Amino acid sequence: MNKNLIELLSEEKILPILRGKDAAKIKDTAMALIEGGIKMLEINIENTDMFNVISEISKYSKVCAGGVITSMQAKAAIACGAEVISSPIFQMNLVKISKDKMIPFIAGTSTANEAYSAWKARIPLVKIYPITAMGGAMYIEDLLRPMPFLKVMPTGNVKLSEVKSYIEAGAHAVAVGRDFYDGYSLSEITARAKKILLELKG
Repeated sequence: MNKNLIELLSEEKILPILRGKDAAKIKDTAMALIEGGIKMLEINIENTDMFNVISEISKYSKVCAGGVITSMQAKAAIACGAEVISSPIFQMNLVKISKDKMIPFIAGTSTANEAYSAWKARIPLVKIYPITAMGGAMYIEDLLRPMPFLKVMPTGNVKLSEVKSYIEAGAHAVAVGRDFYDGYSLSEITARAKKILLELKG
């Protein structure tokens, strides 16, 4: 199960991240992305309503619960149908839950040392956050040069237009948040999903 979901992400190359407090809006946005061909997306736990959203969306797509910091959040998200948990930080208590529940954990790291420590803890995919502030695609190149064994996913204010350059720099997958959907209609969001998936397969 773990391997398959990380493999799916590495095939798709992109993970949309949905953040917001309006459950209905997040649900509609998720469905628009799924309609565009997205097979896995991240729903950030902004409030307890998001657990219901995870439960609903997991019927149609693989769901990663994002913004997980506490063990309680992780367990609640998994109980609601999340098949992956993601955190902006790297915490051993989340590693333990991941192992106990056999659910992949994507840990958040910033520095080379943190990324290596996460890899040593057998984290299958390491999130590099906040990537824009860290130096973008060049930072990924610099990070992977001495440690090509790392499987990394840059995230943090990434634009859809930048995804390909991150993949070319060696990223396993790329997480894109508000640039995917902010200010766009649901049909436009679907069209943006189709377009980026086509570009990444080309």
